[in-house]
Amino acid sequence: MDNELSTLWAGITALVDEPRLVLMWLIAGALLYVGVARKKEPLLLVPISMGILFANLPLGELIREGGGGEPAGILKTFQTVGMGTDIFPLLIFLGVGAATDFNPMLSNPKTLLLGAGAQAGVFVALFGALLLGMTDYFEFGLLEASSIGIIGGADGPTTIFIATRMLELGESLAHVEVRDIVGATAVAAYSYMALVPIIQPPIIKLFTTKKERLIRMEYPSKPVSKRTQVLFPVLTIIIIGVLVPSSSPLIGMLMLGNLIKVSGVVPRLADVSENALMNVVIIMLGLAVGATMPAHIFLQPETIGIFFLGLFAFMTATVAGILLAKLMNIFSKRKINPMIGAAGVSAVPMAARVVQDMGQKEDPDNFLLMHAMGPNVAGVIGTATVAGVLLTVVKTLL
Repeated sequence: MDNELSTLWAGITALVDEPRLVLMWLIAGALLYVGVARKKEPLLLVPISMGILFANLPLGELIREGGGGEPAGILKTFQTVGMGTDIFPLLIFLGVGAATDFNPMLSNPKTLLLGAGAQAGVFVALFGALLLGMTDYFEFGLLEASSIGIIGGADGPTTIFIATRMLELGESLAHVEVRDIVGATAVAAYSYMALVPIIQPPIIKLFTTKKERLIRMEYPSKPVSKRTQVLFPVLTIIIIGVLVPSSSPLIGMLMLGNLIKVSGVVPRLADVSENALMNVVIIMLGLAVGATMPAHIFLQPETIGIFFLGLFAFMTATVAGILLAKLMNIFSKRKINPMIGAAGVSAVPMAARVVQDMGQKEDPDNFLLMHAMGPNVAGVIGTATVAGVLLTVVKTLL
């Protein structure tokens, strides 16, 4: 009887011993509120918020390590199988490729520059993390700084991919100490992706004039040929695979998804990649990402520092894209609406939708969505490429 009573009260005892669990419940509730009540990217925030809640239930049954005759918790299994092996990020990139239209970028190649310019946020976060690592309060080395830096691209799958690779690299080197910040960086990246409609509008308004926001852009008169649509993903895989081999897994899956779509010969594969497979992986990935944040890991100075660095990097990436668009207007006869530069971050298609909504508020007849999708898609390619470059450089230095 005493054993049964002790088991019955085990959860309450654990909660009393670790009251920070309640604070994590509040954080999960706040994210859930933004996703459900405010309808800001619920596809991401609902599973992530519930993953945080599950990870902070007393005794942690859903995230237990397993062993001793007991299986691992389901969310721990998701983390081990899906995140630790890159399966989830790569399948997400497959789905993103199948769901993304590259035609706006191909019809206006200048937008590639805007996607590249927005990668400034990656390097701002990287150097910021290195500077914080020089203080007595944060233990950020080159590996951690590289993982944090990629948050600036606002690309969740790439963040998980590079953070996992950096962790594995550090663990394989006896002379290097590395901290496991995969969960913190992933949650930060996905949080800022989901909060794009809240973060970007005030920045765009601050760095553009009303006259600039009213600029209308012409649509290309000649459509992109089917041959170009098919050749682009194939050639991109080859070029990136040769120049930046470390980026080939991400770029390869992204371009495979797009090739499946534009080829037009495998509609069933395109439908599964874009819808069913993508949705299943998002549920499991969202839960796994949220579950990486139990209270004893999340409520640390390093984690708070990661979140603030990620926010600053994301804001810097937005500003860099806008300023580059302004610079291009000085030398271009056909003016670019600087707002589309803000879509150079990798948050597809959230950033492009923000630009569209802001353009419609200024002028209901101004349609910027397809123009904004150009730098938005270029940002995805750019962030994945930068991730590969970072991984190569870090391997060389260490």
